Amino acid sequence: MCGLCGFVYKDAARTGGVGRVLHGMLLPMGRRGTDSTGIAMYGTPEDGSYVLRARIEANSGTPERVLETLERAGGVRDHAMDGPNLRARVAYDGDLGDLTDRVEAVPHVEVFSIGRSMEIVKEVGDANDVERSSPFAAFEGSHAIGHTRMATESVVDVAHSHPFWARPFPDISVVHNGHITNYHKLRRKLENQGHRFATGNDSEAIAVYIADKLAAGESLEDALRASVYDLDGTFSYLISTAEGIGCARDRFALKPLLYTENDEIAMIASEEVAIRSVDGDATLEPRELAAGEVRWWLR
Repeated sequence: MCGLCGFVYKDAARTGGVGRVLHGMLLPMGRRGTDSTGIAMYGTPEDGSYVLRARIEANSGTPERVLETLERAGGVRDHAMDGPNLRARVAYDGDLGDLTDRVEAVPHVEVFSIGRSMEIVKEVGDANDVERSSPFAAFEGSHAIGHTRMATESVVDVAHSHPFWARPFPDISVVHNGHITNYHKLRRKLENQGHRFATGNDSEAIAVYIADKLAAGESLEDALRASVYDLDGTFSYLISTAEGIGCARDRFALKPLLYTENDEIAMIASEEVAIRSVDGDATLEPRELAAGEVRWWLR
């Protein structure tokens, strides 16, 4: 049992306090997943640079080596450390998979995300623990997705926490509740196409699966609809790109997912209490996704 939530401003020109909104949605979802919490936030796209988010093991003495690596790759425009967590703006025009490999070749480093507009922060614990280690509640942006995790098969650590970046595709992330039973078959297929994975978590494969379809020219709608049949098991998930958010529920409808919207915003969550935590239109009525249903909101 895990908790999912998402929020998006529909107007392509509008931004707002999505960090504050997600913090409020994640707190009541904490009981659905007490192991870890994470957020993928989307702000104004960086012009000519990427934002890299990474975790560097405390007291490892390697932040300087990471920054040296980024300088050699193209240059660091600015950076900040919050405890073990690094945020760096990097001038770079090459393959993001290669850049990730070069950074993670430095010992004790895990790259969470690289994107023009996307930033992923996550931590073992609840939303307040994330806020203490990587402050996000003040983030201003266009949309965001979040997750509270109850670990089932993989270990409890930050690397296996959601959201997962669809490396090496920029600005694509996923949060997922459930179990993909054909994960190994799906992963082998994607690996045979040249894709690489950072963890053994089945949720990461969903992100790469959708990103691969988008890169091949499919629409988000088509990719979501295909996933209902290509992914075996019980699941609900949210996929986020620079353009918006999509969601899907499996054909058995065993994992909850609700949404609500008006002309300005859309919200998605595993439980109504998360939607009701957002100050806004009191007339909004959450609706449960039907079995096999998909929804998407593009700015």
